[in-house]
Amino acid sequence: MRAYGPSASFCPRCAEPLPGAPPTVCAGCGYQLFVNARPTVNLVVLDGSRFLALKRAAQPRAGRWETPGGFCDGWEHPTEAAVREGREELGTEIILGDLIGTYVGSYEFQGETLPVLEFFFLATLAGQVRLNPAESSELAWFDLRKHPPLAFGTMDRAIRDLAESLGN
Repeated sequence: MRAYGPSASFCPRCAEPLPGAPPTVCAGCGYQLFVNARPTVNLVVLDGSRFLALKRAAQPRAGRWETPGGFCDGWEHPTEAAVREGREELGTEIILGDLIGTYVGSYEFQGETLPVLEFFFLATLAGQVRLNPAESSELAWFDLRKHPPLAFGTMDRAIRDLAESLGN
């Protein structure tokens, strides 16, 4: 397997076999390979003590509920990514609020489990939601304290932390 992430076995620069799993150094060219968390953003849109959740249309974890969000692009700041992801997933502009918190999680991608660094922001809708069917099959509002398990454990933790900070 010529993976780049945690299961990399060959150098991505010169293709020499690696002496071990990352973090490691290629004996052929000296390239240092690390497994760094990929930054992601998540939006928590509130309506009183309820939050907006989307049902995932794509893998991983299709059919599970999640908060809107996604990966930051190359040099994109998390606040910029949050606004872009809101537009892409909700079909409307959002007004970005405070940072709820930052969490370390995991994401299955191309046969590997990758570390992710997740930024959770409060957000307000600036218009009507128009779901992107490639991303989500439906939306629902769930109580901060009573909701189904979300697609990723970090989402459950962020919602729980938010509910506690709001006194719900």
